[in-house]
Amino acid sequence: MAVSLPAAKRFTVLPVTTVVVAAIASMPIVAIFWLALTGSTDGWHHLLVNVLPRAGLRTFLLLSMTALATAFFGIVCAWLVTTFEFPLRHVFSFALVLPLAIPAYLAAYAFGEFLDFTGPVQSAIRALFGYHSIRDYWFPDVRSLGGAVLVLSSVLYPYVYLSARAAFSMQGRFAAEAARTLGAKPFNVFLSVQLPMARPAIAIGLSLVLMETLNDIGAVEYLGVQTLTFTIYETWLNRGNLANATQIAAVILVVVGALIVIERNAREKQRFSSPKATNMAQRHALKSLEGWRRWAAPLFCVLPILSGFFIPVSVLGGYAVKRLDMFLAPRLLKALGHSFQISVSAALVTLVAAFVFSYALRVNRSPTSKVAARLGSMGYGVPGTVLAIGVLIPLAGFDNQVDGFLRSHFGFSSGLLLSGTAFAIIYAHAVRFMTIAEGTLDAGFHKLSPHIDMAARTLGRNRLQTLVSVLLPNMRPAALTASLLVLIESLKELPATILLRPFGFNTLATLVYEDASRAKVQDAAIPAIIIIIAGLVPVLLVSKSMDHPE
Repeated sequence: MAVSLPAAKRFTVLPVTTVVVAAIASMPIVAIFWLALTGSTDGWHHLLVNVLPRAGLRTFLLLSMTALATAFFGIVCAWLVTTFEFPLRHVFSFALVLPLAIPAYLAAYAFGEFLDFTGPVQSAIRALFGYHSIRDYWFPDVRSLGGAVLVLSSVLYPYVYLSARAAFSMQGRFAAEAARTLGAKPFNVFLSVQLPMARPAIAIGLSLVLMETLNDIGAVEYLGVQTLTFTIYETWLNRGNLANATQIAAVILVVVGALIVIERNAREKQRFSSPKATNMAQRHALKSLEGWRRWAAPLFCVLPILSGFFIPVSVLGGYAVKRLDMFLAPRLLKALGHSFQISVSAALVTLVAAFVFSYALRVNRSPTSKVAARLGSMGYGVPGTVLAIGVLIPLAGFDNQVDGFLRSHFGFSSGLLLSGTAFAIIYAHAVRFMTIAEGTLDAGFHKLSPHIDMAARTLGRNRLQTLVSVLLPNMRPAALTASLLVLIESLKELPATILLRPFGFNTLATLVYEDASRAKVQDAAIPAIIIIIAGLVPVLLVSKSMDHPE
């Protein structure tokens, strides 16, 4: 019995821990549906008649148009850099990823300044044609649905570009070469061979684009586009109706769930249709472009880079240079400290929870472990505004229970222990970015042969000793990468942080949001540039991994 008891513990503690962590991670989503089904429907008729049709239509148009724009630029750019040789191809192959470093809300603030009446574009038009007033000429308003599509597609197209680029590289060029030998022209080969083979990968990229578009609140609010996500924010804070906000959030969760199913099905198809033996195809010679096409290709590739990276960086960077005196301002330093506190804490919590999932799957890929890992990583597709409601409901309920108990038995109030502190933000960030850490760690474990575990066990080490002395040292690079990715994503995250932050608590993202909301984009330039510089780190990691696949 003395030997069997530890063995029983060894096989039961990990699955139980996995289920508990999954329950904690999925609790916000469960809470949203619970309140949506049990909450009051007062005011729902008004929303259904006067608010939701318009917001729903604008959301549909925004999603559709953004998907089309990102698909066009992402697919064509990926096709060009993986199929043809032209000037600066290697530079474009890397630079096309750079807009991922720009959060959508920062791009919106930059485009608002760039295309404003006093901005460089309209100023140049007036100087060139001798106009003096806005009444003398017509210029499209960036604060519109079209402006939102421009901003979001400029910074989100790399999701499609990366997926399509990987697919075009891995599918091999032999099929394309075979079609060319039969007389097909390059564009016909692209339409009839390469594009159909890359559809699963493109579906992955488009699903991520749609989820990020649904998540956005800073850009659409600044540009005056009332989406369903912004309607949740407005219903909750401006109308004070949490129940109706939760009901709208539940509808969005159904849409997000459908996108997640599409994305995961596409991943399975991509995994099946993309064999690993692609190095020979990868080394196959690129087709050199000649004549006007040789220069048209780089001109096309430079457009999304200018729009998604150089315009935001030049506008915000120019303002930052003029505001260097604010770099040591107490307000900025305090927000920087809060951002560091939130991001580091979220990275550590997420890393530990994700390690539980990935290690459980390595030890025993049982249905329980697989379902727990899937439930625990559902938050990545949930908009921050929706997630904030899901986090607030259970935490506020816990705070109220503790406060009521202390008041009735001890005569004092505990206040808001969890929902009124930074804990709520850390919890939301951990749930939202769990899939990033879990995916990175799972990939790290897959690089370690299972024979390592067996060899350690045959040398007399138990499972815990094998984990501590063998697996953890080998997993250090994957753990550092996962922590870094979550830390930076947490640094940039805006919607959940706005709604869950305590009074007077600012991070870099909320500081930028507050200044931009007061039409003081120039004052927001320094924290915006810090966010962009931090955002470049995972972009460089992604680009390096794409250029040097293992």
